[in-house]
Amino acid sequence: MDKEKIKLSGFNNLTKVLSFNLYDFCITLDDEQKGRYVSYIHDKYNASKITEISKEIVKRIDANILSVSAQDYDPVGASAMVLMSDVKGGGNPIPSAQVSMHLDKSHITVHTYPDAADPDGICSFRVDIDISTCGEIIPLDSINFLFEAFECDVVYIDYVVRGYTRLADGRKIYNDHHFNSILDFVKPELKRNYTFLSDINMPQDNTWQTKMMIKELGPENYLLNPEDISHPDVPNKMKLLREEMKEVYHMIH
Repeated sequence: MDKEKIKLSGFNNLTKVLSFNLYDFCITLDDEQKGRYVSYIHDKYNASKITEISKEIVKRIDANILSVSAQDYDPVGASAMVLMSDVKGGGNPIPSAQVSMHLDKSHITVHTYPDAADPDGICSFRVDIDISTCGEIIPLDSINFLFEAFECDVVYIDYVVRGYTRLADGRKIYNDHHFNSILDFVKPELKRNYTFLSDINMPQDNTWQTKMMIKELGPENYLLNPEDISHPDVPNKMKLLREEMKEVYHMIH
C-alpha cells in the first residue's frame, strides 16, 4: 500500500483497539506502610487524575471528547471512560448540541487495581487502559505518553484491527495502516529501560502483542520510605520483588 491517502467509499469501518496494561511495584515493610501505599496510589491515580490522563490521550491521538464519566471505588481503585469522536480536533470537547457525526465505537477506558495484600509486603498497582477507535486515528500514537504518565515496571501491550472497510472501487481492506511491531512506536530511549522484551506479531491476523520488564534497579526506586534503604530486610525484599515481576511477566505462579 503506497503512502498516499487511501480513498474509501465512505465511512472507515475498521476498529482499532490498543490495550495497555501496566504494573508498578513497591516495597512495604509493615502494615502501616501498606496503608500509606494505598493512600498514595489513590492520591496519585484517583478518578480525577486518570480522567485528565484520558483527556490527554484524546489530544495526543487528535480526536475529540464527546462525554466523560469517572468513578472512585471503596476501598480502592478508580475508573474513567471517555467517549470520543475520531473526527480530528486536537482533543477539544464537542458540545452535545453540536454532536451530529456518527457516534461509533471510539472510547477510552481506564481502570486501576491497587494490591497491598501480599504477605511479603510487595505491593503493586495495575492499570488497564483500552483505546478503541474507528476511522483514520491510530491509537498506537499514544504509547509514549502512556509510558510517561505511569511508572511501568511490567507492561503488556496488545493491538488488534478488526472489521473491514472498502476502497473507492469497492474492494475490501482489513487494515489501513501497516507496520511490523508495536515496538516501532516506542521511543528508543524508553526501550533501553527494559531488559526483557517479547514480541508476538501476527500481521496476517491483524494482531500484535509486546511484553516488557524493567531493568534491575536499586531499592531506592521501590521503597515507600527512602530512609528505609539501610533496613536489614531490604535485600531479601528486593529478591522477592524481582521474583514477583518475573511471575507477572511470564504469568507463572
